[in-house]
Amino acid sequence: MPKASNKSLDALTGKLGHEFADSSLLLRALTHASARTRGPRTHDYERLEFLGDRVLGLVIAELLIERYPDDQEGDLAQRFNRLVRKETCAEVAQELKLGDHVIMSSSEAGSGGRGKLTILGDACEAVLGAIFIDAGYDAARSIIRTLWDDKVNDNSSPMRDAKSALQEWAQGRGLDLPLYTDISRQGPDHAPIFIIKVEVQGCEPAEGMGPSKRIAEQGAASALLMREGIWENDQN
Repeated sequence: MPKASNKSLDALTGKLGHEFADSSLLLRALTHASARTRGPRTHDYERLEFLGDRVLGLVIAELLIERYPDDQEGDLAQRFNRLVRKETCAEVAQELKLGDHVIMSSSEAGSGGRGKLTILGDACEAVLGAIFIDAGYDAARSIIRTLWDDKVNDNSSPMRDAKSALQEWAQGRGLDLPLYTDISRQGPDHAPIFIIKVEVQGCEPAEGMGPSKRIAEQGAASALLMREGIWENDQN
């Protein structure tokens, strides 16, 4: 198992508010596949990430039921998707400065790995999985509620999913599904900007940009919906 300094781990556990009974769980949660020594893949964070994703989902679902008692299932689902998506997990990781603690190969670190949204989001979920194994659901629940509290409160109106809305609009008119095409990828590896085009029969193409393909696709879909008058300009 790769090593990390005690000082580094103490700083992280202090931010998390959890002292691990089994520190090897935290080390595993912080170990990217690029740093895994030869041996079973259980020595990196992927299995813990799988678990943490499920624990996060249950806690967030409970929080939404509690905070938004008047929401219908569809609105709850939109809020839920916003809060558990990889980009939100990466935001939490950035607030914890988790990238400073992830154990990765020198080549991965050199290519901006500590700032990559995917790595940050995955490591965040892995740490949640490690806490669950180390201390149980109540401990993980308490930490997630603390880390996501502001984000749940800021989620005051459900976010429309532009890609889903555009697909429903196209299908409702008997058109082919929207086609998304990568236009370009700009910027350094640790802070990329993607530009993606969306095409729908009978409409001029629209483009969107963002720090991930998913966000760029949503931006393109939203731009087309607003330009065609399907969504208002103040649409969330």
